[in-house]
Amino acid sequence: MSRRYYINNSGRLKRKENTIFFEINENERKIIPINDIDSIYIFGEVDLNTKVLNYLAQNDIPVHIFNYYGYYSGSFLPRKKNVSGILLVSQVSHYTDYNKRLYLAKSFIEGGVYHILRNLKNNQADEEIEKINKLLKNLSDANSIEEIMAVEGNIRNIYYQAFNNIIKNQDFKIDKREYNPPTNPINALISFGNSVLYSVILSEIYKTHLEPTISYLHEPSERRFSLSLDISEIFKPLIVDTVIFNLLNYETINLSHFNQDLNFSYLNDEGRKIFLRYLEDKLETTIKHKTLQRNVSYRTLIRLECYKLIKHLLDEEEYKPLKAWW
Repeated sequence: MSRRYYINNSGRLKRKENTIFFEINENERKIIPINDIDSIYIFGEVDLNTKVLNYLAQNDIPVHIFNYYGYYSGSFLPRKKNVSGILLVSQVSHYTDYNKRLYLAKSFIEGGVYHILRNLKNNQADEEIEKINKLLKNLSDANSIEEIMAVEGNIRNIYYQAFNNIIKNQDFKIDKREYNPPTNPINALISFGNSVLYSVILSEIYKTHLEPTISYLHEPSERRFSLSLDISEIFKPLIVDTVIFNLLNYETINLSHFNQDLNFSYLNDEGRKIFLRYLEDKLETTIKHKTLQRNVSYRTLIRLECYKLIKHLLDEEEYKPLKAWW
């Protein structure tokens, strides 16, 4: 099975005949079999040329690039081969029909809130669960994207306050969620994890016929693949947050794994490697799928979510967001 390659060192990505290799220096190189690559995530300072990009494109391999602080900068996506005019028209029509758009927007939040409540229940955060359940009525009554986003924002504020009880390490406290930039380690972890998940989801969307720039909860934008943001709402609490809880409660990551620049906190190289290793383990963890009756990984669940969305857009089966049953 192909897998994701995370490049944290600086060096050069090259092609030689039918092989990709990463060259750190003249004496150190790592061969990466092309058939073994699902996608490439670049965190270091890496040189690459059109020769290697063309070869990756021929093999449908996306490359995701992250900046010095470890946050998503952009992607190289090969020319899309999985295209469907019928699906594209339907995807657009579900955006322009406001009621259809509202249904999908609410569904993404519904799936995300289910997993938020799941995390809170697993950590016996009864007070926060009660508060969020009261807000859920406002979600069903919402008549606009703005109202939906407001409800989601209030729910997440309550959820993030619970982090201070869920996370036992006193060095990691959160007063509020901060985005640009995160000024403390816990916000840095959340932002980094969500950023990587966003690109993982983009890779899975790319393998389907979906158009990643047409979205329903988040407004489509020229500068982002906003459907990835929609689908990530479901998976952030299920994947990223649980990884963070485990890393901090077992003190696998501590303050020594962070750097601080002018009120900007971010993972250093060692911290980033640890986080990516545990995130990768989570993505490859398998569960018994109750419908398919076989073991599937968390990564496969993301792809299955895309297929469910396609069926909904084509009026084959109403979309219901993933709700972890295990």
